[in-house]
Amino acid sequence: MPRETRTLSPTEIRLDGDEGRIEGYAAVFNVVVPSFNETVAPGAFRRSLAEHRASGTRPVMLYHHGQDVVGVWESIEEDSRGLKVRGRIIRETVKGAETFALLREGALSGLSIGFSTRKAERNPAGVRVLRDVDLAEISIVPLPASPSARITSVRSIADASTYIVALKSVTNSLKGLTK
Repeated sequence: MPRETRTLSPTEIRLDGDEGRIEGYAAVFNVVVPSFNETVAPGAFRRSLAEHRASGTRPVMLYHHGQDVVGVWESIEEDSRGLKVRGRIIRETVKGAETFALLREGALSGLSIGFSTRKAERNPAGVRVLRDVDLAEISIVPLPASPSARITSVRSIADASTYIVALKSVTNSLKGLTK
């Protein structure tokens, strides 16, 4: 099966917390993606997610369908709306830190799925309906194709420099107490 990619657009990013976490929808069910004239049916990811769970794997988090792994998806599940994802950007890597900074500033806001189609059909309107797909990756991308999917939360850890300054201050205070 050939690998396909679909870029979906978050319409909302919320900065919240301090752990480098993101969450949102990688796909939204029953919404036609105009550039591909297709939609994802509820249950399309069910088999793939079950196979990932059974084998102890999960789709990877990439930057723009490239070779750069920028984080890990900690939760991927179908709910009534679509494919809900929660993950963590690995900010200790150069590309992870860059990706997170771009997310935080709103320069990146798209999600894109990489998959192989197992079963699809055309509905009476000629729209391709994805019924069963093998999900390989979910990427963070700059140019989305569909306004339906969204990142709903970006949680950032404070800059290391803030911690270093605070730690030095506490260390100096403690030194004063021991004299």
